[in-house]
Amino acid sequence: MQNKVTETSEQRLIHLCRKGDRKAQKAIYDRLASKMFPVCIRYAGDRSVAEDLLQDGFVTLFSKLDSYKGDGSFEGWARRIFINTALMYLRKKDALKMSDDIDNARNMTSEYSTQVQDMGYKELMSLITSLPPGFRTVFNLYVLEGYSHKEIAEMLDITEVTSRTQLSRARIWLQNRIKEKGNV
Repeated sequence: MQNKVTETSEQRLIHLCRKGDRKAQKAIYDRLASKMFPVCIRYAGDRSVAEDLLQDGFVTLFSKLDSYKGDGSFEGWARRIFINTALMYLRKKDALKMSDDIDNARNMTSEYSTQVQDMGYKELMSLITSLPPGFRTVFNLYVLEGYSHKEIAEMLDITEVTSRTQLSRARIWLQNRIKEKGNV
């Protein structure tokens, strides 16, 4: 019964937002900001940039609200907007150029760490946000968002092989950082 109430109130808020109601916009912001900020920070790797991305994402969300047709969850639709906002930022900053990151990864080993399970969520997220931008972007899209290498290649205008390589090297980079922290 509560899901129906939540869905009805969410639909009502969306309807009011489409009419420009500021209180409804604030309510949507309050519901989504705490869920979308971690998405932004995972891609940005920097808190102040993530705050800007969050604001930009909400501007986009409210300007494109008419394109939400009600198919699927509103939160899922919103999440795509925030991911795309972050990807656009990374493209503008040329952060998706991966040649430097690839060169720096050549000497990495591929030892697997079972200690990741023992790490706390915050510590693991901190390591993920410290990944070089190219690695971090592919890692987030594949591991955390669930996109396929084909979808990532299309989104980032790279090949599927590059996507797979970046993911592999991101994992190696993370394993090496975990080892350096003495968690192995």
